[in-house]
Amino acid sequence: MELSYLSILVFLPAIGAALVAFIPGLSAGVIKRMAAVASFIPLALAIALFAAFDRSPAAAGLIQFEEKLPWIGPLNAYYHLGVDGLSLPLLLLTALLGFLAVLISWKVNLRVREYFAWLLLLETSILGVFASLDLLLFFIFWEIEVIPMYFLISIWGTGRREYSATKYVIYTLFGSAFMLAGILAMFFTTGSLSMVDISQQGLGMAQSVMRPAPIFLLLIIAFAVKLPVFPLHTWLPDAHTDAPTAVSVMLAGVLIKMGGYGMIRLPLSFFPDVARQYAQFLVALAIIGVLYGAAVTMRQTDVKRMVAYSSISHMGYVLLGIFALGQVSLTGAALQMFSHGVVTGLMFALAGLIIHNIHERNLNKLGGLARQAPVMAVVFSIAGLASLGLPTTSGFAAEFLVFVGSFTSTAFPGIQVYTLLGVLGVVVTAGYILWMVQRVFYGPVKEEFNGVKDADALEKVYTFVLVAVIMLVGIYPAILTDVIRLGVSPVVGLLGG
Repeated sequence: MELSYLSILVFLPAIGAALVAFIPGLSAGVIKRMAAVASFIPLALAIALFAAFDRSPAAAGLIQFEEKLPWIGPLNAYYHLGVDGLSLPLLLLTALLGFLAVLISWKVNLRVREYFAWLLLLETSILGVFASLDLLLFFIFWEIEVIPMYFLISIWGTGRREYSATKYVIYTLFGSAFMLAGILAMFFTTGSLSMVDISQQGLGMAQSVMRPAPIFLLLIIAFAVKLPVFPLHTWLPDAHTDAPTAVSVMLAGVLIKMGGYGMIRLPLSFFPDVARQYAQFLVALAIIGVLYGAAVTMRQTDVKRMVAYSSISHMGYVLLGIFALGQVSLTGAALQMFSHGVVTGLMFALAGLIIHNIHERNLNKLGGLARQAPVMAVVFSIAGLASLGLPTTSGFAAEFLVFVGSFTSTAFPGIQVYTLLGVLGVVVTAGYILWMVQRVFYGPVKEEFNGVKDADALEKVYTFVLVAVIMLVGIYPAILTDVIRLGVSPVVGLLGG
């Protein structure tokens, strides 16, 4: 086994969390700097792994930077980490947003030690999900994130924070129960916990399972809760609205992507025949989510709640791309997960700045802020345009691939109609995004906001970084699609594409 780069990347934030939590006498400034170091090194490692990743056609489906050690012998469980073209971009996204979340949290002064310990532990748990190749290890990392998320929302959140945190935990544990049942069923019927072995022998192992459809549905329900898919979505607006800004960035940016990633990695790869059987039903749910999410977003007056509901709509595109079951649509779905992470992460960061600097979140009371806060106005406008899919932004590249891939798909007859309905969501998205930007930053100047502060130097750093990523992926999407294609091609092969 080579030097354990992935283990260092995954566990360094947790080590930082332990140091922050248990070293006595640390000042708030030292704690913040330690957290920044503990999240920056994983980002640097993720960038290095992304640069070193083998993109040659021969690398399609290969696990790279693999680490495998015996773990629990009686269960045939291994400590097994590795990445492919599907997981690596999400690992990079998590490391990026994990570091930026620390910078976004720089002004947190309440129980600083606990806050940054929980934030770093949250990053490790999500990194572990994307790096795990053993089902038991995957499930453990999946469950760990519930603990820091609960405390981060319930202690440092706003509004009905205890209610929102508890609701999030209930929904997550509900989904986790289905996942555990599905994993146990897979183990009892195949004798394996290796995600690689099961997916590489997907057709053979699926045929050895007497009732693959129930296991498929158990896993799909678990990931549908996290994505989230209508009607299992109601935890998301409350959690987003009441979470502190950095936690909203992590929640929207990477945590809900665990649902889309899990769908491709487990049920789609394990049971391709069953995936084809249920594709039409799941695409229908995707379109309902796109249109419902967009319609409900139009009715919101809270700036954070508006961004939260827009995530439901945009995750519908991910579900559409996944169950169109084609090479292009799956690539688009994976790119949409990355794009939504940086775009919505930026929108939540800006929403947090509005609330912190202006002390107002009601759209009906905001307006004319472009004069007082020009940097925030420009950056928020860029994020909004990326969210509605303007060309040269990552949002356009991702949605274009999803629509082209699903429209040309042969997953089931009539999928073109569903795709055209999904395109309507883009029209509604343009409406509510432009309406939100106009209500917050343009229109009559309100004199009561004359003394508000614009983004400071640190806030410009993390917002400009996200803008740069959005534009880079939008102008040159091949930087990610060349990698993603290597990850989804084996899945497409199992599906018969």
